[in-house]
Amino acid sequence: MEKLTLNLLELNYRVEVSKRALDKIKVPVLFGLNGKLEKYFDADAYNEEFKTVIEVEAGRTVTNYQFLKDLFQACIMHEVDHLVIAVRKSYKKNQDFQTVITFFDTLYASGRLTLPLEGILIIGY
Repeated sequence: MEKLTLNLLELNYRVEVSKRALDKIKVPVLFGLNGKLEKYFDADAYNEEFKTVIEVEAGRTVTNYQFLKDLFQACIMHEVDHLVIAVRKSYKKNQDFQTVITFFDTLYASGRLTLPLEGILIIGY
C-alpha cells in the first residue's frame, strides 16, 4: 500500500497511513436518529467522488476468506459502488489470486446473487 499511497492521495482518496485509530478510514454503514453514524467499516482507501473502496490483502486473503468479508462490507457501505481488492498472486504455495478470480467468476456466472455494486476489480500483485 505504501507504494500506492501518494498516487491515491493525488486522486483524492483518503488512505490509511497507519493502524492508529486516528488514521483509520471509516466508511459509513448505518445511521441512526438525526443522521448519527452508528456503524462503519474501516477501509484501506476510499474515494467519495468515485464511490470506490480499496482493500489491499496479504496472507489471510483466502485462508481466512478476507476477500469475502471485503465484498460483504463494500455491499453494505453507504455510497459505495465500486470495490477494488488487491490480492497476492500466491501465498504459501497457494494461488490466492486465481482462487479469488475463480470465486468471483463463479458468483457472476451463476446469476444467483445480485450485488449492489457496479463493479469489482481484483488486482494480482
